[in-house]
Amino acid sequence: MITLTAAAALTLSACGGDSSKGKDNDKIAGADTGSEKSASPTAREEAVAGRPKIELPSDVKDEYEDWKVGDDVKDAILADTAHRIDATNDAILRGDSSAPGLPFYYRDKALTGAVEWVQEYKKANLSFTGTTRYYDPKVTLSGSTTAAVVYCADESKGFNKNRKTGKVDRTPSDESPYVLYNTRLEKSEKGVWQTSVLISKRGDKACAV
Repeated sequence: MITLTAAAALTLSACGGDSSKGKDNDKIAGADTGSEKSASPTAREEAVAGRPKIELPSDVKDEYEDWKVGDDVKDAILADTAHRIDATNDAILRGDSSAPGLPFYYRDKALTGAVEWVQEYKKANLSFTGTTRYYDPKVTLSGSTTAAVVYCADESKGFNKNRKTGKVDRTPSDESPYVLYNTRLEKSEKGVWQTSVLISKRGDKACAV
């Protein structure tokens, strides 16, 4: 979602938690009508202690299309991926790089990148509004505690908003609104699937619709 260009040629893409300045169109973060929208928490999710409560404002929506695949483990991984996206957006909207959702759903380099990403948004005096659609998720397991998740995002209905004035920038962007995300997750001792690596590529043909 949300490509912005600030005075210093700063380009950000919000909703995935994507934080790098970009190199060969690949960005490593440190960053979401099918039959499935955001699903209610499963018993497994509720059993994990300490999950931060995250409620996005009414003008911001993350929609998850076909976000269940019918396998308990893979569905748990996708659920924590969605929680990580929501947590990132919550931190950006509040301008709080110390938001508890970040270290809960991120780790390692991805956590560092996520914190920097939130700080960049705050420095640019921006938040955002609108809807981001996350779709075509693919989960690959590697053992019992490591997985890869690849998914697409459609950011065409997301817009930057000035944090102070509340003015929404609906100027059409020259960049593609479609982003391919490639992530690595590791299961924590608490049973949370934390994102340790996140790479994104804007305009990837795999996400074209």
